Amino acid sequence: MNSVFDRPDTVRAHGGPDALGVPLYDFSTNSNACGPCPAALVAVRQADATRYPDPRYTALRERLAAFHAVAATRIVLAASASEFIFRMTAAVARRGAVGVALPAHGYGDYAQAAWAWGLRAVPEPRPTAGASLIWCCDPSSPLGQSDAALGARIAALAPDANCVVDLAYAPLRLEGAPAWGPAHRDRVWQLWTPNKALGLTGVRAAYAIAPADAGPLAQAMDALAPSWPLGAHGVAMLQSWTEPATQRWLAVSLATLRDWKTRQIALCEEWGWRCEPGVANFFCARPPVADVASLCAALRAEGLKLRDTASFGLPGHVRLAALAPAAQAALQVAVQEMRQAFSPRVP
Repeated sequence: MNSVFDRPDTVRAHGGPDALGVPLYDFSTNSNACGPCPAALVAVRQADATRYPDPRYTALRERLAAFHAVAATRIVLAASASEFIFRMTAAVARRGAVGVALPAHGYGDYAQAAWAWGLRAVPEPRPTAGASLIWCCDPSSPLGQSDAALGARIAALAPDANCVVDLAYAPLRLEGAPAWGPAHRDRVWQLWTPNKALGLTGVRAAYAIAPADAGPLAQAMDALAPSWPLGAHGVAMLQSWTEPATQRWLAVSLATLRDWKTRQIALCEEWGWRCEPGVANFFCARPPVADVASLCAALRAEGLKLRDTASFGLPGHVRLAALAPAAQAALQVAVQEMRQAFSPRVP
């Protein structure tokens, strides 16, 4: 799709493995390239898959609540971020919502869920006008940028507006600090998906922290949830997420990712790619070619996958996760070999 406000494609674009299998060097997914986190991986492998989890997830809710210093009643578990996105959209639609505010460039499932429920998209920069549900992402995707105005926007929310801040990449922030604080957090839904930060994206599990006064909407979210949204492996990963050893590993990995990202941006600039600023473990770049989709396809055939950002409403760019030097070297060789095959972009 050319814009997040158009009807979504019937086949959604994603990073990671595809019909060709697992890429040899996968720049297309934002998973922590230092992963998997050893402690989390051990926890997942040792999970007891022979039994159902506690259907109320009592211990897990309490652990996540203590980790975030909130009441356990505010923890809403989800099978994944995507499942939460669709369930939240369904909840507000059933309560009479007609409009959903979407980021100018953002994850396609926000738009897909809105379209599925017949809700009208309200574009930025007026995200609260006519919207009962507002999606934000900090740092954003695909650009990986910090939303400097997020605190002010949350403070200006209408009393009946429901705002969700997608924090998928908050644990992978490499610089700076969020432009919103504890008071703002009590006003919004916070959506957390630790599998990216832990390098375990194949384990589908997420959770949200409801606003302090979520009330009926929180009850609706609970009523719409399936039984056992998390299996034993998802429970194990989220439990490990709260452990000090896991958080120490994550902190060390961020230093490595900073170095890899700096090196990778320098390489892209040497090739004449214009790199966009950002604070996360990934960034967007504009290659000087007329056909980015064909470039991505040619690289994929060589075992390297980049994320064409046209499906984010950002044509002409690619998104690249910061990978290790060996992957960067492979990309450099492939790009140099293909330079003559792709015509320059017309200014």
